[in-house]
Amino acid sequence: MPKTRKTTPAAEPPKMYREIASWWQLLSAPETYEEEAAFYLRTLIEGCERKPRTLLELGSGGGNNACYMKGSFDETVLVDLSPDMLAVSRGLNPELEHVEADMRTVRLGRTFDCVFVHDAVTYMLTERDLRQAMETAFLHCNPGGATLFCPDHVRETFGPSDDHGGHDSATGRRGLRYLEWTWDPDPDDTTYTVDYAYLMRSDDGSIRVEHDRHLEGLFSRADWLRWLGEAGFRPERIPFDHSELEPGIYELFLGRKPG
Repeated sequence: MPKTRKTTPAAEPPKMYREIASWWQLLSAPETYEEEAAFYLRTLIEGCERKPRTLLELGSGGGNNACYMKGSFDETVLVDLSPDMLAVSRGLNPELEHVEADMRTVRLGRTFDCVFVHDAVTYMLTERDLRQAMETAFLHCNPGGATLFCPDHVRETFGPSDDHGGHDSATGRRGLRYLEWTWDPDPDDTTYTVDYAYLMRSDDGSIRVEHDRHLEGLFSRADWLRWLGEAGFRPERIPFDHSELEPGIYELFLGRKPG
């Protein structure tokens, strides 16, 4: 019989999306998103049966993708669970509508040609979580429209890794550097762990150190495609090769809503 995978209850929201959200753009600067946002935009447009005019982003975070994608739509609406991250996004995208809500349960009462779910989908930790997010996307997607999900990993290609980086403010006085460590303490459940160590330098030169743990969901390629199909989409796996990423490791999932 196939092995039954354990599931994991919801985790505490990471610090980066709460008390240290004001540091977000020094962890993940908007200018580093241009290449990937162009790929997401092209994939969504090509997935639609007609030229799309409206975009809904679920789990929009600090708005880094939206700042590149919004110019291609007449209307863009951003939804995120974190009020602190929405505040960051409003600074970058002041003209856009921002809604504080959970991608699993939000119901806006209107539909969009494109629905975009970037890496915030990795915080769907269980099958139920992920299916609810897919249902939300389907309900908000126009017939003939497209939805794009962008998980950081699928089970088939997951492996432990580490990374580092960070940015300085425009003045150079404020800055952040991070060490990222991705690992899976229990291969039999539906999650993996990403630990961050942040060094944050304030304007006065003082240094603050924080540890931040992110619990993230991990599902197989077959699960993604099956659940998207059961939600009502015509699902498709999209390989994603970015100039700064190892080829063949990352993949996205496109759901076309029948017209």
